[in-house]
Amino acid sequence: QVQLVESGGGLVQAGGSLRLSCAASGSILSLNAMDWYRQAPGKQREWVARIWTGGNTDYRDSVKGRFTISRDNTRNTVYLQMNSLKPEDTAVYYCNRVVSPKWSWGQGTQVTVSS
Repeated sequence: QVQLVESGGGLVQAGGSLRLSCAASGSILSLNAMDWYRQAPGKQREWVARIWTGGNTDYRDSVKGRFTISRDNTRNTVYLQMNSLKPEDTAVYYCNRVVSPKWSWGQGTQVTVSS
């Protein structure tokens, strides 16, 4: 059973930056394309960014140019560098692999952006 642990969230002013981490137990992360998701209060979870095993990346339009997803397979960790944060980025952020079945969801990490 793979365990996912997200960290790095916090409270930041608009325009600020945060770097989120997603650590996976075991050494399986390198074999998987990985996604970051977020869920704002009262809203459905939405996809944010993807990194393929070869390193190619994809982003939802609203974060393009501001967020960067990366991976360190030696550390079994995926990162999400978030710059120029906006209040609408406020949410709990989660990671998981692209393919189904998904791994068990972690607890997520709260990102709050104040205006």
